[in-house]
Amino acid sequence: MTQPGDRSAVTGESRVRVRYAETDQMGVVYHANHFIWFEIGRVELMRQLGFTYRDMEREHGCLIPVVDARCRYKAPARYDDEIIVRTHLKNVRESVIHFGYQLVRASDNQVLAEGETTHMIINAKMEAATLPSHILKTFRDALER
Repeated sequence: MTQPGDRSAVTGESRVRVRYAETDQMGVVYHANHFIWFEIGRVELMRQLGFTYRDMEREHGCLIPVVDARCRYKAPARYDDEIIVRTHLKNVRESVIHFGYQLVRASDNQVLAEGETTHMIINAKMEAATLPSHILKTFRDALER
């Protein structure tokens, strides 16, 4: 499923259920948990594209730390809500990947938050690197669908 204005036709969907420990005193999901859900979506999107983050690390020595993260909160998520995490690629270059996210409450399709993360490609020595060519091609193909 694509969002208006997005370049990517490939969108991964993951589901998480809000645990009590993820809520604050007001009974609302603590804001930092949204970024954990973004990570769940990102890892699952990679799996959907045919590779895992773990394999990228182990087989290619390729790490993708977050260098920028943003979240726009639109409505509260609460204990026991089922959340759909929609993840898509926004852009990919040899040394940078940009993901977009949408968090939606499954019961009523209410958009709870939208966000994005930017990741730099580095090696195990924390030096700038590039994506392996077959992974870069997979990402680029996903953007063109």
